[in-house]
Amino acid sequence: MRMLIGAVSLALLAGCVSSAMNEARNQKPVRLLMSDKPTPLVAQCVQFAWQDEAVYGVDASGYMDNANNGRMTVYTRGAESFADLQPQGTGTNASYYAAKPDDSVALRRLAALATCL
Repeated sequence: MRMLIGAVSLALLAGCVSSAMNEARNQKPVRLLMSDKPTPLVAQCVQFAWQDEAVYGVDASGYMDNANNGRMTVYTRGAESFADLQPQGTGTNASYYAAKPDDSVALRRLAALATCL
């Protein structure tokens, strides 16, 4: 029973995060970046960097989602910040979105993303 409740809760949370990201994607990204590195490598680096508790404290979270079209998305709890990583040739195009782009945490996440490129 506990497993069922946990699975249902996770599914509901995923639905909320997805709608927040789709809403943000209708707007212009905070920053567009490019890399010569392959998309999975960039995604793993960003996810690891965003999970650094020494930098983000209790806000340290990084989750990864793979889309059918090769796009990978790394996002935080509640999708307050996320990066869409799209393969481009042998490299990656990154679109960074943040609910509060001038917030210090969002700026640190952008800096972490840039170091992974």
